[in-house]
Amino acid sequence: MTTTPVAIAPGVWQLPFPVGHVYLVALPGDGYAAVDTGIPGSAPAVLGALAGLGGRPHDLRQIVLTHSHIDHIGSAADLVAATGARVLAGALDAPVIRGTAPEPPPVCTAAERTLFDGIMADFAAAEIPPPRPVEVDTELHDGDTLPGWPEPVHVLHVPGHTPGSVALHLPESRLLFPGDIIGADPDGRRAVLGPGNTDRAAAVASFRRLAALEDVDTVCVPHGGPIRGDARAVLAAATPEEDWM
Repeated sequence: MTTTPVAIAPGVWQLPFPVGHVYLVALPGDGYAAVDTGIPGSAPAVLGALAGLGGRPHDLRQIVLTHSHIDHIGSAADLVAATGARVLAGALDAPVIRGTAPEPPPVCTAAERTLFDGIMADFAAAEIPPPRPVEVDTELHDGDTLPGWPEPVHVLHVPGHTPGSVALHLPESRLLFPGDIIGADPDGRRAVLGPGNTDRAAAVASFRRLAALEDVDTVCVPHGGPIRGDARAVLAAATPEEDWM
């Protein structure tokens, strides 16, 4: 598996994967952070993309996991072993990521169940293993600020997809990493509620909280195309209450 970094903003690249994009962010002093890690087996592609940007494995300093699902934490343990990066994740999802608590099951609508079952069948056919547990070095809470980034990064607790889902807001760059609370179509012209939530009402409320942010021009979604330029208008036009019904 290989992936070519796609520049999204200065110092921010998307690594497109069939399920669950990864984002790399340049840090001061030739370092990088990864937002999510893809499914198990994605680490070589992430490291290859890092090398394509001129980085070496030890340059990956941070891995921020937006939540505990397999397509986001799947390669975290392998990347930590290869790079020594520190892992940051929402406090309520940390036990799942560490392997000390079970993954809360999604409460799916009929449309979501069809999608979920299809993805799980594809994983089984491809013999994708379960994610290996990995230590969470820093548990994130609403209102935290990430250390070591080139500008303030505001952590937002956005429960609903999972209990401990977090989003990252960079108001100076007007960037948002929403995790799976927000998805998009391939062109990034329509925003939708991420499917497969543990608490749909909480997920809709989290979507609305992110849509109300003023300093957002680009939304770096894990599924679909990045929402760029007119992101606030795209989010304002969204109808998360009606998605996947």
